[in-house]
Amino acid sequence: MMELNRFSCFAVVLCVTVIMAARSSHAAGNEFEVVKHLNRLNKPSVKSIKSPDGDIIDCVHISHQSAFDHPSLKNHKIQMRPNFHPEGVNYESMKVLSEKQETVTQLWHLNGNCPQGTIPIRRTKKEDVLRASSVKKYGKKSRVSAVAHPNSIDLDLINQSGHQHAIAYVEGEFYGAKATMNVWDPQIQQPNEFSLSQIWLLGGSFAEDLNSIEAGWQVSPDLYGDNNTRFFTYWTSDAYQATGCYNLLCSGFIQINNQIALGASISPISKYHSSQYDISILIWKDPEQGNWWMQFGNGNVIGYWPASLFSYLTDKASMIQWGGEVVNSASDGQHTTTQMGSGHFPEEGFGKSSYFRNVQIVDGSNSLRAPKDIDTYTEQPNCYDVQTGKSDGWGSYIYYGGPGRNSNCP
Repeated sequence: MMELNRFSCFAVVLCVTVIMAARSSHAAGNEFEVVKHLNRLNKPSVKSIKSPDGDIIDCVHISHQSAFDHPSLKNHKIQMRPNFHPEGVNYESMKVLSEKQETVTQLWHLNGNCPQGTIPIRRTKKEDVLRASSVKKYGKKSRVSAVAHPNSIDLDLINQSGHQHAIAYVEGEFYGAKATMNVWDPQIQQPNEFSLSQIWLLGGSFAEDLNSIEAGWQVSPDLYGDNNTRFFTYWTSDAYQATGCYNLLCSGFIQINNQIALGASISPISKYHSSQYDISILIWKDPEQGNWWMQFGNGNVIGYWPASLFSYLTDKASMIQWGGEVVNSASDGQHTTTQMGSGHFPEEGFGKSSYFRNVQIVDGSNSLRAPKDIDTYTEQPNCYDVQTGKSDGWGSYIYYGGPGRNSNCP
């Protein structure tokens, strides 16, 4: 009996040792993958700037950015400026006197600037990657319902995916979009949830081959490790399956601007019933080269998504969306309290609700114009809602957002 116990004890110890060794081996392998990924993302810099919010901004030579790791861009010649700029009404100078809007900047500029010939890149830290479910999924949106499906409201899909939207949209043939949106710091209930406000340019079907270009502001504790409001971009050419990512966290987008860092914090932020701070974003297709360019504010051309990244968007976009998106994990069986936009409903209006003003599209003649036949879409209007309107000062505008959980959204 004693011999049997000794053997059993030996077997248990051996089994535990094997398990611990396997786990150690897996951890070491994962550690190696994380370090390898960080080396791919964090290119050698000519200067580094410590931002007041804790970020490190690396000034990387423009030709060394990770965009050129993409197979289709190995021999790509950087286009330093667009051949054409959209023509149209400049609403930015048309202010409504009683409504005060201010411009915003990025926090890292308080401690320096990147020299000409470089681009600012937010350095990725080890803990950033470790927060993701895997190295492969770091910097990527969840595939299921990451974009609103205005033509098919499926409550089962909403409950499964947790992504909810409040958007205005148009369908047709488009070669760009523009809007000015006020910037907020919505409260996030859980680290795995986020809140964003953006422009979507879409082509293809919503199933397997969706092409999407997205830009705006977001609060995402899981992605950035804090609750700061940040300027961001996203792209995909296969419905969020394998291609694309946020900002510069994969190869693809080519940046030429040394002033704006994708993924960096925006400051200052709009306050309820007080000063409003907004950003303007313009995305358009160069009629000559076919690349999709992005401009931030007045004159800050950031860079472009090469046409070779896409299938449907090599030609045109078939839908434009403006609005907000949140993740509702509903982990306790109740709707999340994560806010969209300002956290207030559209009917509260200026200074209280979040907005897109001077909403425009780029047509086939490369002209900016107000969109026609704007529709709206939200899965649960008692949680997050959207309204549209027109005025002389703001052109076409959109109010959107909401608090999430409330007495009418349990």
